[in-house]
Amino acid sequence: MGLSPAERERYQRQLGPGVLSEAGQLQLKQATVLITRVGGMGGPAAMALAMAGLGRIIIAHGGEFLSADLNRQMLGSEEIVGQRRVDHFAGRLRGVNHFIEVEAIDHEPDDEEALSLARRCQVILSCPPTFGERLRLNRAAVRSGVPLIDAAQWGMTGTLTVVRPGETACLACIYPELPPFEELFPVVGAISSAIGSLAALEAIKIVSHTGEPLWGKMLLYDGYHGRMQRVDLLRRPACPVCGAAAA
Repeated sequence: MGLSPAERERYQRQLGPGVLSEAGQLQLKQATVLITRVGGMGGPAAMALAMAGLGRIIIAHGGEFLSADLNRQMLGSEEIVGQRRVDHFAGRLRGVNHFIEVEAIDHEPDDEEALSLARRCQVILSCPPTFGERLRLNRAAVRSGVPLIDAAQWGMTGTLTVVRPGETACLACIYPELPPFEELFPVVGAISSAIGSLAALEAIKIVSHTGEPLWGKMLLYDGYHGRMQRVDLLRRPACPVCGAAAA
């Protein structure tokens, strides 16, 4: 089934030369994307994908919404402080686009569930705070052959890494050991939104076969000094996740 007249009207500003073809928009409509979590970076990413017409968005985020989340988590509001967050987040996404479907998971998936979810998706957006969760999603992505977009933030800086399983370096190539983790790390909400929006753009490009995704690269943005850098990532033949020994 193609795009309805109402959908063409909704997405007309992103159809045409230099943006999406109608075939690309249809591919968005037919796609499923997993985003975990949907806080500072995942929230803006989910919102951008919902507005763009990504057909099914699966969001995973446990816990209650805190007052301290309001500096960066755009899907939240003061009205839900102290409440479970993910159903409210899902409602916000449905409220911007009735053409899409949103599936909400009230926890962070474990290894088995992450793999099961990955096999339903065309792209995974990894936006959690801990490297344990990121590497879990990376394993699921590599095992299922699904592209992974990893977004990270700290202070006024952010990184974006795009993995094409079987061809590019995976996160385990970059981080063979768990880096130190600071639970209450500092972050400015504007960098969260910037990196999350860029993650969504990469997902749109991948699903719609538009433009040049950042395959095998890490984009680093230093907002404090106003500098951006793109780094080519090397795949490790001995990587336990994507290397020869893992085959």
